[in-house]
Amino acid sequence: MSARQAASSGSDSDPRYANVDERKRKRMISNRDSARRSRMRKQKQMEDLVKEVSKLQNENNQLMQGVNVAQQRYMEMESANNVLRAQAVELTERLRSLNSVLQTVEDVSGLSVEIPEIPDPLFKPLGRRWMLGWRECVLMGVWFGRSSDVRCPV
Repeated sequence: MSARQAASSGSDSDPRYANVDERKRKRMISNRDSARRSRMRKQKQMEDLVKEVSKLQNENNQLMQGVNVAQQRYMEMESANNVLRAQAVELTERLRSLNSVLQTVEDVSGLSVEIPEIPDPLFKPLGRRWMLGWRECVLMGVWFGRSSDVRCPV
């Protein structure tokens, strides 16, 4: 028997080594418990992260739906705005035509006829600041569901 084997087999009966073996056994138990707690913590963290991912995906879906609704409303408003612009151009042309007729009547008859001026705002496009303000207004009203709370720059 080697000296190492003698020491190990002697430790079972030798009280000096009994204390060392007990500490070793307690440390192994403590290490197992620590490893188990670590695995449980890791599992809980994983579950929490999965829940957070799910929550964020739901929130993202809701925001995307809000963006889609806002884009749809914006397109509808843009379309209505284009119709109004076309009508403004048509009405302006009619006004010019009528003014031309009035000018002809004034020239032919010699009578003074009041010819209204065509207002400049019909020819000036809306400022970029106003348009940006309206987009924000539409988006805020849709995203936050408070269209009545939003003050639009109209």
